[in-house]
Amino acid sequence: MLILRRSSREKGRVFHQSAQEMSDGKKLRKWSNGTYRSRCLFFPLALLAVVLFFYNITVENSDGRARLWKQYDAKKWWHGQESSSQGKEIDRTTTASAIVWETQSSPYFVAYPSEYRFIINEPQKCEEEKPFVVLMVPVAPSSRRRRDVIRRTWGGQREVLGKRVTVFFLLGLHTGEPVEQLEEKLQQESKEHQDLIQSNFMDCYNNLTIKSMVMLEWLDSYCSGIPYAMKVDSDIYLNLQNLITMLLNAPETNYMTGHVAKGAEVFRDPNSKWYLPANIYPKPFYPSYVLGLGYVLSLDLPKKLLEASRHVKAIYIEDVYLGLCIEYLGITPMDPPDWNYFHFVPVPYDRCAYSELVATTLDEDTNLEWVWKDLQREGKVC
Repeated sequence: MLILRRSSREKGRVFHQSAQEMSDGKKLRKWSNGTYRSRCLFFPLALLAVVLFFYNITVENSDGRARLWKQYDAKKWWHGQESSSQGKEIDRTTTASAIVWETQSSPYFVAYPSEYRFIINEPQKCEEEKPFVVLMVPVAPSSRRRRDVIRRTWGGQREVLGKRVTVFFLLGLHTGEPVEQLEEKLQQESKEHQDLIQSNFMDCYNNLTIKSMVMLEWLDSYCSGIPYAMKVDSDIYLNLQNLITMLLNAPETNYMTGHVAKGAEVFRDPNSKWYLPANIYPKPFYPSYVLGLGYVLSLDLPKKLLEASRHVKAIYIEDVYLGLCIEYLGITPMDPPDWNYFHFVPVPYDRCAYSELVATTLDEDTNLEWVWKDLQREGKVC
């Protein structure tokens, strides 16, 4: 039995599997009740089946990772369908970096690289609009209100300081009910705004690594000819004028910036949301990486990061994983020109403070539309 646990508000990508074990033994034939021979054979065979069942559980529990590699076809499982061909080896050509480990309660599985496809797409928009920067906003499929708020605030700006800006919302598959009605609404929303990109992975917190890598696949396929992109979370205030000003003086290759974490310690407590076992990542500290609230990159990097992902074990902490891929490439993320540009702790609203930053997370009770209107009004800012 597979269970998908939906996350609370946080930065979206992994399935949880129940601890219930499944026997690999063949099903016994249906026995006839009318023959003495059938009765004689049934009890020894039933006893043997029980012994083999518990032996199978014991062996498989000695190595949970081997068990999962054995029991599931990754591509079928990852699209929400239990494999009908248990015992079959995973296709390692499409899941070269897939990794499995267990916490106290359940195993995790990150299937990337894999064969994801886009079911809602805007393949020509970058070519048609030729933006200076593309803003990629990961958001849950059901969060229409949040998308509309962004469209009415910072996401509604099309030209800043003479530079074209294009915004896309990146979605996976809805994990709740009713799915069909929501998909119809998404199709209608896509026709109305032409800014949705949807792929066929399950959209949940522990699948954020998949979501980020699918984003890079899309940028490499459809926007490789433009200078910059920024991944920005949906609970962010973004100051586009300061972003464009920063990018006008930024490197054009091997460039990644945001709030750079340096010397971050690996969490070894199994109860932590960011727990990572030593057998998956043995080093006590992570390499430098850019926090996932919002990071900027030159668009030569998506292709390089996708190639690196085939050599770096996938983990569910998406910003750390990109840091591992950057490290593999021998590239170091750059600090922004001003330490005050990126804030992962919400900055209390103040016109002067918000005029000087690039991005800050927002408290849940912050009214972004009110903040936006206040920032647009005339008068002294600082």
